[in-house]
Amino acid sequence: MFRSIREDIKAIFERDPAAKSLWEVLLCYPGLHAVIIHRLAHWLYRHRMPTLARVLSQVSRFLTQIEIHPAAKIGKGLFIDHGCGVVIGETAEIGDNVTLYQGVTLGGTGKEKGKRHPTIGSNVVISTGAKILGSFKVGDYAKIGAGSVVLREVPAHSTVVGVPGRVVRQVDEANRTLGIDLEHANLPDPDSEALRCLMRRLGELEAKLEKLAQQQAQE
Repeated sequence: MFRSIREDIKAIFERDPAAKSLWEVLLCYPGLHAVIIHRLAHWLYRHRMPTLARVLSQVSRFLTQIEIHPAAKIGKGLFIDHGCGVVIGETAEIGDNVTLYQGVTLGGTGKEKGKRHPTIGSNVVISTGAKILGSFKVGDYAKIGAGSVVLREVPAHSTVVGVPGRVVRQVDEANRTLGIDLEHANLPDPDSEALRCLMRRLGELEAKLEKLAQQQAQE
């Protein structure tokens, strides 16, 4: 557990340029506080003390505005940036070196029993307000755009945007990099591109109609 906490602190310094000192990170980062408390709550949950674990998770929710069920499995190096409104469900699983921004939900879609929350691969970035709902996997190095609602499996090394979420970019194996890509402000916008194509086509049709009208007038 303490080794994982060291990795969590290291992740903050690697991914947040605002982090200036160890004391600042320890005292002023609610995402780190929530993860540390979760690791203790998860230990209690695994050692058959579920009620105490749930109480501890609710204390964490009150203090940090981040709700993580004590049964959720979280790898090393999780960075929850700002964190307000983040919800991680009971059967969610998170790999190593994952980045979550405020308002992210890893939730379920119904009242089914068993595995009902997503499995997040390693080195995944999930942007502000994204909702990932269901018992499917988000592949390694995937990026989820802000405000997206993801309801189906996401391939590795891909970018998902929209409601419902859809893959708009997938890096082929020859161009893949192994670093964590935090540039989530410049994601593709397929809706805007479709509108631009439509407007361009409409302009072409209007020009053709005007030309035909001029020819008929001359005749």
